Amino acid sequence: MLPVPNAPAGPDVVARRWTHDPRNARRARDDLWFHLLKWGMPDDVTDSAVLVLSELFGNAVRHAGEPRGRHIETRFERRRGGVRIEVHDASEAEPQLRQVSGCEESGRGLALVDVLTGGRWGVAGREGVGKLVWAECGDVGDGAELVHGGRDGLVPS
Repeated sequence: MLPVPNAPAGPDVVARRWTHDPRNARRARDDLWFHLLKWGMPDDVTDSAVLVLSELFGNAVRHAGEPRGRHIETRFERRRGGVRIEVHDASEAEPQLRQVSGCEESGRGLALVDVLTGGRWGVAGREGVGKLVWAECGDVGDGAELVHGGRDGLVPS
C-alpha cells in the first residue's frame, strides 16, 4: 500500500495506491472490509461492496497493466446508507457490460457488479491518464436515474 498524494482526507474517505500485483486485490478487499466494519455498515452492504471491489480491482489488474509502472488506486467513501467505491487505473480502455454465453469462462464480472449495485456504476475520467470505475453499494442514491457505462456525466455528486 502506497500513500496517495493529494488524497481527500477525513473519517469518511479512504484512498490507497496499489501495485499491479494480483495479491493486492485481497489486501484491498481487507482494507474495505475493515473500514465498512468501522463505519458500521450493514452486513448486506459489506458483502456486496467487497464483492464489487473484488471484480473492479481484478479488472484493473487484468486489463489495465499498461503503461508499466503505473498503480491502481482505490477510494472508498462512506455515504448515508452505503459506500461509493472507486478503482482508478492508467488505462484508457473502458470496461463494457456484455452478454456472455453459458460456455464462456469469464466476462461476467460487470454483470455481477450491475446486479449488486442496482445499475449504479460507471466509468469517468480522472486527473492525469486513465479512468476511474465507480460503483455504489447500499442505499446511497439521490433518486436520479443513472445509466452505466461510458463517460457521459456518470459521476453523481
